[in-house]
Amino acid sequence: LEQVHPPSYEGTVERAVAQLEEKMKKMLDMRRIQQFAVDVTLDPDTAHPKLILSDDRKEVKHGDDWKKLPDNPERFSKCVFVLAEQSFSSGRFYFEVQVKGKTEWDLGVARESVDRKEILALRTKNGFWTLVLRNENRYSTGEKTSTLFDLHPGPEKVGVFVDYDQGLVSFYDKLYPFFSPYLNNGGKNSAPLIICPVSQAGR
Repeated sequence: LEQVHPPSYEGTVERAVAQLEEKMKKMLDMRRIQQFAVDVTLDPDTAHPKLILSDDRKEVKHGDDWKKLPDNPERFSKCVFVLAEQSFSSGRFYFEVQVKGKTEWDLGVARESVDRKEILALRTKNGFWTLVLRNENRYSTGEKTSTLFDLHPGPEKVGVFVDYDQGLVSFYDKLYPFFSPYLNNGGKNSAPLIICPVSQAGR
């Protein structure tokens, strides 16, 4: 008589539990970060003349026409950038941006003192801390030595979290949330960047 051994699911169960624990940890980390959510609106006085802002100042996209706007000191005149109206110089803050449908964009934070009238690389030495998308799926920071990485499919939303209290960023300039929908690319990149209410996270 042959003895029957039921299959062992021990390893499978352990892996499933480990995956569940990891997922729960990520959810708790995300909830911890989301408690620092701030309401962000775009500052039209900083917007490059080819950028189109929505009436509620929550969306920005690239337009092909150069609008006649005052060349005030706050306005970016060479790069298609816009800053938020809100600035931060201590504590923690978090905001989310919908990037669905975009093939290229730049997001992050910028020092108040960034040069608004020159073409600048998005590097920390120039006052920018960014995540960049190029060619639909090539992500990097703006740094010269940045590692490129691919994501398939790419995210529909990007969250930006800054924690001064950990000393990860320390200087006396104010920081402003920073956005660039990048170039229109003949309509291929015409979708707007949209600042989302954080309560929608994870939906």
